[in-house]
Amino acid sequence: MIAGHTGERSNEGTGTRPSCFDAAQHEGLILSLSKERPGSPQTLAGIGQPSTARVMTESPHILVVDDHREIRDSLAKFLTRQGYRVTKAADGNDMKRALRAGAFDLVVLDVLMPGDDGLVLCRHLRATTDLPIIMLTALGEETDRVIGLEMGADDYVTKPFSPRELVARIKAVLRRARALPRDRADLDCEVVRFDRWVFHLGRRELVGADGVALPLSTAEFALLKAFVGHPRMVLSRDQLLDLTRGRAANVFDRSIDTQVSRLRRKIEKDPKAPEIIKTVWGGGYSFVADVIAS
Repeated sequence: MIAGHTGERSNEGTGTRPSCFDAAQHEGLILSLSKERPGSPQTLAGIGQPSTARVMTESPHILVVDDHREIRDSLAKFLTRQGYRVTKAADGNDMKRALRAGAFDLVVLDVLMPGDDGLVLCRHLRATTDLPIIMLTALGEETDRVIGLEMGADDYVTKPFSPRELVARIKAVLRRARALPRDRADLDCEVVRFDRWVFHLGRRELVGADGVALPLSTAEFALLKAFVGHPRMVLSRDQLLDLTRGRAANVFDRSIDTQVSRLRRKIEKDPKAPEIIKTVWGGGYSFVADVIAS
């Protein structure tokens, strides 16, 4: 079990520890991550050592962002033993430097950090990358969890947490990310056209044939971006949820239908007889308009 700092901010430079830490307990937690018990089914939280074949192949690269050094280092060691490649970052600046220097498959991001906190960094990651994000939140901080999910985090783990649980969630999120359909449209560009609309991704703006800009909510923008990135593909509700908010937000599952209805009211000539976003009964939705990158 990793406790972490669940309330007060730590000051790594001064070597102080948050008051919620019990020193002896914390040292035991760190040692439990750095030692194995051969022959026990609970070795390394019950997951076991990675096979030689897995080590020889390129393993997923995880970026761990946490301002608490002991947790950051211990978690990195644990994940390395599970066969992952790990890069550590102490704050937002470290995270951004790491992202510029290397390629990653997933980010584990602590919420409560000095400077730019995890929610600010989650917003930055979602605006600039498609990387899956798992948030580390304080126990009972429901607001942080909900905001993180709405900003695009894929999952969250509450402190104190079991390393075994975190690894299981990492595996699940990576599985879902690999199962998502690849973009068919080139969304590296800032502008795409479909039907009578011009979609400015950088400005998060939709402009009609009359030149009038149509404002989009965060949810509508994410949904439209998912659709124009996968034209003429049938996307299930689960896939749309993964592409827009992350499966951890299962409380919002049915809101996909609501968001599709709202988006249709904005872009369709007749929302009751849609010609751009078609319903595929038993399958989900399909964006049937031609998408042209500008």
